[in-house]
Amino acid sequence: MHLNTRIAITGGAGFIGSHLCDALIARGADILCIDNFFTGARNNIRHLVGHPSFELMRHDVTFPLYVEVDEIYNMACPASPIHYQHDPVQTTKTSVHGAINMLGLAKRLRAKILQASTSEVYGDPMVHPQTEDYWGNVNPLGPRSCYDEGKRCAETLFFDYWRQHKLRIKVARIFNTYGPRMHPNDGRVVSNFIVQALRGAPITIYGDGSQTRSFCYVDDLVEGLIRLMNTEDAVTGPINLGNPNEFTIRALAETIIEMTNSASVIEHRPLPADDPKQRQPDITRASTTLAWTPTTQLRDGLTKTIAYFDDLLKQIDA
Repeated sequence: MHLNTRIAITGGAGFIGSHLCDALIARGADILCIDNFFTGARNNIRHLVGHPSFELMRHDVTFPLYVEVDEIYNMACPASPIHYQHDPVQTTKTSVHGAINMLGLAKRLRAKILQASTSEVYGDPMVHPQTEDYWGNVNPLGPRSCYDEGKRCAETLFFDYWRQHKLRIKVARIFNTYGPRMHPNDGRVVSNFIVQALRGAPITIYGDGSQTRSFCYVDDLVEGLIRLMNTEDAVTGPINLGNPNEFTIRALAETIIEMTNSASVIEHRPLPADDPKQRQPDITRASTTLAWTPTTQLRDGLTKTIAYFDDLLKQIDA
Protein backbone atom coordinates (compact mmCIF):
# COMPACT_ATOMS: atom_id res chain seq x y z
CA MET A 1 0.00 0.00 0.00
CA HIS A 2 1.30 3.42 -0.97
CA LEU A 3 0.60 6.74 0.75
CA ASN A 4 -2.79 8.13 -0.40
CA THR A 5 -3.92 4.77 -1.75
CA ARG A 6 -7.68 5.14 -2.18
CA ILE A 7 -9.43 2.21 -0.48
CA ALA A 8 -13.12 1.29 -0.43
CA ILE A 9 -14.36 -0.62 2.60
CA THR A 10 -17.86 -2.05 2.27
CA GLY A 11 -19.43 -2.54 5.68
CA GLY A 12 -16.99 0.12 6.87
CA ALA A 13 -19.25 1.28 9.71
CA GLY A 14 -19.47 -2.22 11.13
CA PHE A 15 -17.56 -3.67 14.06
CA ILE A 16 -14.52 -4.92 12.13
CA GLY A 17 -14.90 -2.48 9.23
CA SER A 18 -14.66 0.59 11.45
CA HIS A 19 -11.44 -0.66 13.08
CA LEU A 20 -10.09 -1.32 9.57
CA CYS A 21 -10.92 2.29 8.61
CA ASP A 22 -8.94 3.52 11.64
CA ALA A 23 -5.91 1.32 10.91
CA LEU A 24 -5.69 2.20 7.21
CA ILE A 25 -6.10 5.95 7.80
CA ALA A 26 -3.28 5.70 10.36
CA ARG A 27 -1.15 4.16 7.59
CA GLY A 28 -1.84 7.10 5.23
CA ALA A 29 -4.67 5.73 3.08
CA ASP A 30 -7.72 7.61 1.84
CA ILE A 31 -10.84 5.70 2.86
CA LEU A 32 -14.23 5.48 1.20
CA CYS A 33 -16.46 3.88 3.85
CA ILE A 34 -19.54 2.27 2.30
CA ASP A 35 -22.40 1.07 4.52
CA ASN A 36 -26.19 0.78 4.44
CA PHE A 37 -26.35 0.82 8.26
CA PHE A 38 -28.34 -2.42 8.53
CA THR A 39 -25.95 -3.61 11.25
CA GLY A 40 -23.26 -0.92 11.00
CA ALA A 41 -23.49 2.09 13.32
CA ARG A 42 -22.72 5.76 12.77
CA ASN A 43 -21.21 5.88 16.25
CA ASN A 44 -18.49 3.47 15.09
CA ILE A 45 -17.14 5.98 12.56
CA ARG A 46 -18.38 9.27 14.06
CA HIS A 47 -14.85 10.15 15.16
CA LEU A 48 -13.68 9.90 11.52
CA VAL A 49 -16.34 12.15 9.99
CA GLY A 50 -14.60 15.35 8.90
CA HIS A 51 -11.18 13.69 8.68
CA PRO A 52 -9.53 14.74 5.39
CA SER A 53 -8.77 11.10 4.51
CA PHE A 54 -12.28 9.77 5.23
CA GLU A 55 -15.43 9.78 3.12
CA LEU A 56 -18.74 8.12 4.02
CA MET A 57 -21.23 6.78 1.46
CA ARG A 58 -24.59 5.23 2.32
CA HIS A 59 -25.06 2.39 -0.14
CA ASP A 60 -26.33 -1.21 -0.28
CA VAL A 61 -23.83 -3.49 -2.04
CA THR A 62 -26.64 -5.55 -3.56
CA PHE A 63 -26.84 -2.65 -6.05
CA PRO A 64 -23.97 -1.75 -8.42
CA LEU A 65 -21.52 0.91 -7.31
CA TYR A 66 -19.52 3.29 -9.49
CA VAL A 67 -16.52 4.82 -7.72
CA GLU A 68 -12.79 5.13 -8.35
CA VAL A 69 -10.51 3.28 -5.91
CA ASP A 70 -7.26 1.30 -5.86
CA GLU A 71 -8.26 -1.42 -3.40
CA ILE A 72 -11.52 -2.88 -2.08
CA TYR A 73 -12.14 -4.64 1.24
CA ASN A 74 -15.51 -6.37 0.90
CA MET A 75 -16.62 -6.57 4.54
CA ALA A 76 -20.38 -6.01 4.02
CA CYS A 77 -22.67 -8.65 5.50
CA PRO A 78 -24.46 -9.14 8.82
CA ALA A 79 -22.24 -11.60 10.68
CA SER A 80 -24.14 -12.67 13.79
CA PRO A 81 -26.93 -15.28 13.74
CA ILE A 82 -29.52 -12.86 15.16
CA HIS A 83 -28.83 -10.33 12.41
CA TYR A 84 -28.31 -12.61 9.44
CA GLN A 85 -31.38 -14.75 10.31
CA HIS A 86 -33.56 -11.62 10.62
CA ASP A 87 -33.74 -11.39 6.82
CA PRO A 88 -32.07 -14.52 5.43
CA VAL A 89 -32.90 -13.75 1.79
CA GLN A 90 -31.24 -10.35 2.08
CA THR A 91 -28.24 -11.98 3.80
CA THR A 92 -27.72 -14.30 0.83
CA LYS A 93 -28.18 -11.38 -1.57
CA THR A 94 -25.59 -9.35 0.34
CA SER A 95 -23.03 -12.16 0.15
CA VAL A 96 -23.71 -13.18 -3.46
CA HIS A 97 -24.98 -10.06 -5.27
CA GLY A 98 -22.62 -7.96 -3.16
CA ALA A 99 -19.66 -10.09 -4.24
CA ILE A 100 -20.73 -9.89 -7.90
CA ASN A 101 -21.06 -6.11 -7.74
CA MET A 102 -17.75 -5.55 -5.94
CA LEU A 103 -15.92 -8.00 -8.22
CA GLY A 104 -17.38 -6.20 -11.22
CA LEU A 105 -16.14 -2.90 -9.83
CA ALA A 106 -12.68 -4.36 -9.17
CA LYS A 107 -12.59 -5.80 -12.69
CA ARG A 108 -13.42 -2.41 -14.24
CA LEU A 109 -10.81 -0.65 -12.13
CA ARG A 110 -8.23 -3.48 -12.17
CA ALA A 111 -8.21 -3.02 -8.40
CA LYS A 112 -7.13 -5.49 -5.73
CA ILE A 113 -10.07 -6.88 -3.78
CA LEU A 114 -10.22 -8.73 -0.46
CA GLN A 115 -13.19 -10.85 0.58
CA ALA A 116 -14.04 -11.07 4.27
CA SER A 117 -15.07 -14.72 4.34
CA THR A 118 -15.71 -16.68 7.49
CA SER A 119 -14.95 -19.81 9.47
CA GLU A 120 -18.63 -20.64 8.94
CA VAL A 121 -17.66 -22.02 5.51
CA TYR A 122 -16.42 -25.04 7.50
CA GLY A 123 -19.88 -25.56 9.04
CA ASP A 124 -19.89 -28.02 11.94
CA PRO A 125 -16.41 -29.33 11.18
CA MET A 126 -15.40 -32.98 11.15
CA VAL A 127 -11.73 -31.92 11.08
CA HIS A 128 -10.07 -30.20 14.03
CA PRO A 129 -8.43 -27.72 13.90
CA GLN A 130 -9.65 -26.44 10.55
CA THR A 131 -7.16 -26.01 7.71
CA GLU A 132 -7.86 -24.07 4.53
CA ASP A 133 -7.95 -27.21 2.38
CA TYR A 134 -10.87 -28.65 4.39
CA TRP A 135 -14.11 -28.41 2.35
CA GLY A 136 -16.38 -28.23 5.37
CA ASN A 137 -19.52 -29.91 6.71
CA VAL A 138 -22.32 -27.46 5.95
CA ASN A 139 -26.09 -27.91 6.03
CA PRO A 140 -27.39 -26.15 2.88
CA LEU A 141 -31.01 -26.09 4.15
CA GLY A 142 -30.73 -24.94 7.77
CA PRO A 143 -31.40 -21.60 9.50
CA ARG A 144 -27.71 -20.63 9.27
CA SER A 145 -27.41 -21.57 5.59
CA CYS A 146 -28.07 -18.05 4.30
CA TYR A 147 -24.77 -16.97 5.84
CA ASP A 148 -22.71 -20.17 5.49
CA GLU A 149 -23.65 -20.88 1.88
CA GLY A 150 -23.73 -17.21 0.93
CA LYS A 151 -20.11 -16.85 2.00
CA ARG A 152 -19.16 -20.13 0.30
CA CYS A 153 -20.71 -18.91 -2.96
CA ALA A 154 -18.86 -15.59 -2.61
CA GLU A 155 -15.56 -17.49 -2.36
CA THR A 156 -16.51 -19.41 -5.53
CA LEU A 157 -17.14 -16.13 -7.34
CA PHE A 158 -13.84 -14.67 -6.20
CA PHE A 159 -11.84 -17.63 -7.48
CA ASP A 160 -13.79 -17.73 -10.75
CA TYR A 161 -13.00 -14.03 -11.34
CA TRP A 162 -9.36 -14.81 -10.54
CA ARG A 163 -9.24 -17.69 -13.02
CA GLN A 164 -11.40 -16.12 -15.73
CA HIS A 165 -10.46 -12.44 -15.52
CA LYS A 166 -7.03 -12.59 -13.79
CA LEU A 167 -8.44 -10.40 -11.03
CA ARG A 168 -6.15 -9.76 -8.04
CA ILE A 169 -8.11 -11.38 -5.20
CA LYS A 170 -7.50 -12.09 -1.52
CA VAL A 171 -9.79 -14.30 0.59
CA ALA A 172 -9.62 -14.21 4.40
CA ARG A 173 -11.56 -16.70 6.50
CA ILE A 174 -12.30 -14.83 9.72
CA PHE A 175 -12.81 -16.77 12.96
CA ASN A 176 -14.56 -15.45 16.10
CA THR A 177 -13.46 -11.86 16.65
CA TYR A 178 -14.32 -9.59 19.58
CA GLY A 179 -13.52 -6.12 20.86
CA PRO A 180 -14.95 -2.61 21.30
CA ARG A 181 -17.78 -1.61 18.89
CA MET A 182 -19.40 -5.03 18.89
CA HIS A 183 -23.17 -4.60 18.73
CA PRO A 184 -24.64 -5.10 22.23
CA ASN A 185 -27.57 -7.13 20.84
CA ASP A 186 -25.78 -9.19 18.20
CA GLY A 187 -26.25 -12.45 20.08
CA ARG A 188 -22.56 -13.32 19.95
CA VAL A 189 -21.16 -15.05 22.94
CA VAL A 190 -18.61 -12.40 24.06
CA SER A 191 -20.99 -9.44 23.83
CA ASN A 192 -23.88 -11.48 25.29
CA PHE A 193 -21.88 -12.57 28.31
CA ILE A 194 -20.38 -9.14 28.99
CA VAL A 195 -23.72 -7.30 28.76
CA GLN A 196 -25.43 -9.93 30.94
CA ALA A 197 -22.62 -9.85 33.51
CA LEU A 198 -22.52 -6.04 33.72
CA ARG A 199 -26.29 -5.97 34.26
CA GLY A 200 -26.21 -8.82 36.78
CA ALA A 201 -28.53 -10.87 34.55
CA PRO A 202 -28.23 -14.64 34.19
CA ILE A 203 -25.47 -15.72 31.76
CA THR A 204 -27.17 -17.85 29.11
CA ILE A 205 -25.16 -20.80 27.83
CA TYR A 206 -26.61 -22.85 24.98
CA GLY A 207 -25.98 -26.54 25.54
CA ASP A 208 -23.72 -27.73 28.34
CA GLY A 209 -21.00 -25.15 27.63
CA SER A 210 -18.44 -27.71 26.51
CA GLN A 211 -18.46 -26.44 22.91
CA THR A 212 -15.31 -24.50 22.07
CA ARG A 213 -14.49 -21.25 20.32
CA SER A 214 -11.27 -19.39 19.57
CA PHE A 215 -11.43 -15.65 20.22
CA CYS A 216 -9.30 -13.17 18.27
CA TYR A 217 -9.04 -9.54 19.37
CA VAL A 218 -10.10 -7.12 16.64
CA ASP A 219 -6.75 -5.27 16.40
CA ASP A 220 -4.95 -8.55 15.69
CA LEU A 221 -7.49 -9.48 13.01
CA VAL A 222 -7.25 -6.09 11.27
CA GLU A 223 -3.45 -6.43 11.12
CA GLY A 224 -3.90 -9.83 9.44
CA LEU A 225 -6.33 -8.42 6.87
CA ILE A 226 -3.96 -5.59 5.94
CA ARG A 227 -0.99 -7.95 5.66
CA LEU A 228 -3.01 -10.23 3.39
CA MET A 229 -4.08 -7.34 1.14
CA ASN A 230 -0.45 -6.22 0.83
CA THR A 231 0.92 -9.63 -0.28
CA GLU A 232 2.10 -10.21 -3.82
CA ASP A 233 -0.54 -11.03 -6.43
CA ALA A 234 0.26 -14.76 -6.40
CA VAL A 235 -1.10 -14.99 -2.83
CA THR A 236 -4.87 -15.34 -3.12
CA GLY A 237 -5.78 -17.27 0.01
CA PRO A 238 -7.99 -18.52 1.41
CA ILE A 239 -6.15 -17.83 4.64
CA ASN A 240 -7.53 -18.47 8.12
CA LEU A 241 -7.33 -15.45 10.42
CA GLY A 242 -8.13 -16.16 14.05
CA ASN A 243 -6.65 -16.99 17.42
CA PRO A 244 -5.79 -20.71 17.76
CA ASN A 245 -6.15 -20.64 21.56
CA GLU A 246 -9.32 -22.64 22.22
CA PHE A 247 -11.71 -22.02 25.15
CA THR A 248 -14.93 -23.69 26.21
CA ILE A 249 -17.99 -21.46 26.33
CA ARG A 250 -18.37 -22.21 30.03
CA ALA A 251 -14.76 -21.15 30.76
CA LEU A 252 -15.41 -17.87 28.91
CA ALA A 253 -18.54 -17.22 30.97
CA GLU A 254 -16.71 -17.89 34.24
CA THR A 255 -13.83 -15.60 33.21
CA ILE A 256 -16.19 -12.72 32.35
CA ILE A 257 -18.15 -13.13 35.61
CA GLU A 258 -14.87 -12.95 37.53
CA MET A 259 -13.49 -9.95 35.56
CA THR A 260 -16.70 -7.92 35.98
CA ASN A 261 -17.18 -8.88 39.65
CA SER A 262 -20.69 -9.87 38.63
CA ALA A 263 -23.29 -11.68 40.72
CA SER A 264 -24.66 -13.31 37.54
CA VAL A 265 -25.44 -17.02 37.60
CA ILE A 266 -25.15 -19.38 34.61
CA GLU A 267 -28.34 -20.62 32.97
CA HIS A 268 -28.39 -23.39 30.36
CA ARG A 269 -30.62 -23.28 27.26
CA PRO A 270 -31.09 -25.78 24.39
CA LEU A 271 -28.34 -25.74 21.73
CA PRO A 272 -29.51 -24.04 18.48
CA ALA A 273 -29.66 -26.01 15.22
CA ASP A 274 -26.35 -26.49 13.39
CA ASP A 275 -24.36 -24.74 16.13
CA PRO A 276 -20.72 -25.87 15.68
CA LYS A 277 -19.34 -27.91 18.58
CA GLN A 278 -15.71 -27.01 17.89
CA ARG A 279 -14.13 -24.07 16.17
CA GLN A 280 -10.37 -23.56 16.07
CA PRO A 281 -8.27 -22.21 13.20
CA ASP A 282 -5.08 -23.74 11.93
CA ILE A 283 -3.10 -20.55 11.20
CA THR A 284 0.03 -22.17 9.78
CA ARG A 285 -0.62 -20.55 6.42
CA ALA A 286 -1.10 -17.09 7.97
CA SER A 287 2.04 -17.39 10.09
CA THR A 288 4.22 -18.53 7.18
CA THR A 289 2.73 -16.38 4.39
CA LEU A 290 1.92 -13.21 6.34
CA ALA A 291 4.32 -13.56 9.32
CA TRP A 292 1.15 -13.05 11.37
CA THR A 293 0.04 -14.47 14.69
CA PRO A 294 -2.34 -12.87 17.21
CA THR A 295 -0.56 -11.19 20.12
CA THR A 296 -3.46 -10.08 22.36
CA GLN A 297 -4.18 -12.41 25.27
CA LEU A 298 -7.86 -13.10 25.97
CA ARG A 299 -7.92 -11.36 29.35
CA ASP A 300 -6.22 -8.25 27.91
CA GLY A 301 -8.73 -8.07 25.07
CA LEU A 302 -11.64 -8.69 27.41
CA THR A 303 -10.48 -5.85 29.69
CA LYS A 304 -10.81 -3.37 26.78
CA THR A 305 -14.08 -4.88 25.59
CA ILE A 306 -15.65 -4.83 29.06
CA ALA A 307 -14.66 -1.17 29.49
CA TYR A 308 -16.32 -0.34 26.16
CA PHE A 309 -19.59 -2.06 27.07
CA ASP A 310 -19.53 -0.56 30.57
CA ASP A 311 -19.43 2.96 29.05
CA LEU A 312 -22.04 2.04 26.42
CA LEU A 313 -24.52 0.63 28.95
CA LYS A 314 -24.13 3.71 31.17
CA GLN A 315 -25.09 5.87 28.18
CA ILE A 316 -28.02 3.61 27.28
CA ASP A 317 -29.29 3.46 30.87
CA ALA A 318 -28.74 7.16 31.60
